[in-house]
Amino acid sequence: MIATATIATATITTATIATATIFGMTIPTYTLMHVLVSLIGIVSGFVVMYGLLSGKRLDRWTALFLTSTVATSVTGFGFPFTHLSPAHKVGIVSLAVLTIAIVARHAYHLEGGWRRTYVVCAAMALYLNVFVLVVQSFEKAPALRALAPTQKEPPFLVTQLVILALFIVLTIVAAKRFTSQPTGAARPVSRAA
Repeated sequence: MIATATIATATITTATIATATIFGMTIPTYTLMHVLVSLIGIVSGFVVMYGLLSGKRLDRWTALFLTSTVATSVTGFGFPFTHLSPAHKVGIVSLAVLTIAIVARHAYHLEGGWRRTYVVCAAMALYLNVFVLVVQSFEKAPALRALAPTQKEPPFLVTQLVILALFIVLTIVAAKRFTSQPTGAARPVSRAA
């Protein structure tokens, strides 16, 4: 939900944005915090994905990934809005997927089918963050915006399809590698954290 600060109403002026606050922060400060948390979630998510692909839990990285990704989705709802947008729907799906991943990891300790469930849900949460990153990149970066001003043009669609295909492959491989390891092989790797 990176920078879901597309302000919901056109009646909000620049002066209002500069002085309005969200949880005591100006909208630009809140947006910056939201973007930084999102980027931490994406970077730590790729480290966690590497761990899943190599059969390692990487507990500290996973804690950072899950926490920052939950924070990304939650803070996305802090921006002013008047209706439920696609960004909010992605946030709701992300929180549902993260809840299942957290339950699989902490309540069921990755036992049995919960290992594969965790891998799929963690990968989906990372994918959703990357999906929104691409959306925001095409919306905010002038060069990308010129290629796909409405985000219905081929450059945007091809980019999203390539990323989706990549995540499907990574998730399948990670699910096979992480779940095929005996429980002892997927022990916490504290030094890699």
